[in-house]
Formats: sequence, structure tokens, C-alpha cells
Amino acid sequence: MRYVSINSVPALSTGAVMRQVVEERRSLGDDCWTMWGRGRAAANEHEFNFGTEPELYLDVLQTRLDGRAGFHSRRATRRLLRKLDEIDPDIVHLHNVHGYYVNAEMLFDWLLAHEKVHVNWTLHDCWAFTGHCAHFTFVNCMQWKEHCALTSACPQLGMYPKTVCRSSCAWNFRQKKAIFTQLPANRMTLVTPSHWLEGLAMDSFLAKYPIEVRYNDIDRSVFKPTPSNFRTRLGIGNRRMVLGVASSWTERKGLPIFRRLSERLDQSEYAVVLIGLSERQIRDCPKQLIALPRTKSQKELAEAYTAADVHLQPSLEETFGMTVAEAAACGTPVIVRRGSACEEAAEHSGAKAIISDSDDIEELVLRIKEAIAL
Repeated sequence: MRYVSINSVPALSTGAVMRQVVEERRSLGDDCWTMWGRGRAAANEHEFNFGTEPELYLDVLQTRLDGRAGFHSRRATRRLLRKLDEIDPDIVHLHNVHGYYVNAEMLFDWLLAHEKVHVNWTLHDCWAFTGHCAHFTFVNCMQWKEHCALTSACPQLGMYPKTVCRSSCAWNFRQKKAIFTQLPANRMTLVTPSHWLEGLAMDSFLAKYPIEVRYNDIDRSVFKPTPSNFRTRLGIGNRRMVLGVASSWTERKGLPIFRRLSERLDQSEYAVVLIGLSERQIRDCPKQLIALPRTKSQKELAEAYTAADVHLQPSLEETFGMTVAEAAACGTPVIVRRGSACEEAAEHSGAKAIISDSDDIEELVLRIKEAIAL
């Protein structure tokens, strides 16, 4: 069986999921290739980086101007399609089809023409069935269920993938609906990392396709109780440590919540620690909040989880909640929002979990005390 997996990048969370699936297929005896359009160079003949940096920057610029994310990068996509012709795969496993690296229309036209190919498509977010955004829960926009930007303007044109074009959202929705539903239902299987995202996909124009829920796994050889001098290095001492972790921090990730918590909690009893902040965010954080950049390794992250008394994940837009699973594997109690995929991740991971009904600071203080008492 010839198996090809395609993603925007070979690393980070989606790249890690892609590599894990490829290794599983390889262990079953399949001949596997991994392909991406942004990131490191290929390390062997079964890897293929089909994009270039100038093409990436051009795609970003074009998308900012016309808003048509996923409809540029024609030259890079031609390289990808030539490689697919050469391999003649039986299965093509798509991951993120957005990210300024591939032309979705060209890719799906190729998939439609090659009738023997079965497509697996892992949805890591909601971009596939909206006219613009990757997430919409934070702004409570449900236009994607019928037709994006048909009754009112898209409220998130300033969010990834950013654009100044106000008319692009409705165009994108029509094009994506036509392109992503052209494969027969028996030729494509959707994969989601949670039942939460499965439910959203079933309410979208992708509903005709079968959906499998496959929870994201973590490396338990790394994420396990890992003693260290983390607390000593940061001067936390015997204070209760509340930890937040993200690869990038935004309002929708809950950054303002942690700011308010650091101001509300008694500094003599609690330390609020955030990992994953940019240099500018670190400079702008209140002095009572311990603000840190991304860790240099997963082992350092496991040390932080282990040192914490509780891990708080207030986001409503996580499609699984990897930080929840990682913290649970390190033996740390977690606090998640009710109704989010993080609640599902906590249950799946066997976490010692407290469920919060809101982002009200007084309620979160109570939930933190409950979690610490577990």
C-alpha cells in the first residue's frame, strides 16, 4: 500500500500528528511518504518539501489582498502533483490544507481524477467548512452552517488568515463547498480529534462524508512526572503554581483571563505562570505574572507541568486540548471549560479535572482551590 501524508508543516502539533500516523502505517508494512510546503528540508527520499520561502511570502501577500486563502501557490502545488503522479498512491492523507502553501482546488481536482485513491482528511480546525476562519466559537458566529457572509459580514477578517478584502468570505465559502464535496462519499473519510469537532463537521457541508474520531496521542515517554528545580529557578517557593501553556497566546486562548487572575490572586500564596509568550507579550505582562517564552524542549515542558499545582486551559476553541493531555500525563490537575473539546480531552486522558462554567474570575478562583485540593 502506497501512503502519502500532506500537511502545511512537518513539525508543531499538526506535524507531530502527521508523523505519528505515518509511523503507524509504516509499522503495518505500508510504503509511506510525508510531504509539506513550509519548514525544514526533506531528510530522505520518502520526504518532500514542495514549497519555497518566496512562494510562501507571495501567498501570504496575495491572501492579505484578496482573502482567497488556499487558492494560491500554484507553482508549489504543481510540484506536489508531479510527485503524486510519480508515487501513484493508494491513500492520500490530508492534514491542514490551509497555511499559505498549497492550492486546494488543484489538489482536489487531482484527487477527483485519480479514482483509485482514497482520501483521509484529518481536520485540525474548522477552516475546511467556513468561508474564512479556522475557529468561530469565541465570536459566536454560526453563518458557516448556511452560507458565510450571506446575511452579515464576516466578523473575523482581521484574524488568521488575515485579509483586507471584505468580499472574499462569501466567495471562499461557495468555492470550498463545491471543491471539498466533489469526491464521492465512499472515496473520502474525515478524521477529527474529538467528538466536539465531529459534531461541527456533521453540521457543515461536509456532512455526507463518514467521520472517524481519533484522539491525538502524546509521547508518554516524555510527558510523565518529571521532577526538576523549575519552582526554585523562578522563585516560586511554596506558593501554589497555576500554569497556562500555549504555542501562541491570544485573547481567544485566554491571555486576559490569566492577566486578571495574576492581579486577583494573593501573590504571597499563588504564582501564575504562562509559557509560550512572545517577547512583546512578556514585556507587556503585569509584573506579578511569571511570563515565559516557549520551552526549548518537551522535557522542559514536562518539568513545568510537573511543578504546577494546577493547569488552567480556559479556551473554548481547542479541537482537542493537547496541553490538557500533557498535564494529565504529568500528574497535574486541570481546569477546563464546560462544553469544550478540552473537557473531552480531560476525560479521555483520565485527568483529575475540574470543569468551569464560565471565565468569571471569582468562579475560576474557586475552581483553582478545588483543583489544588484534589
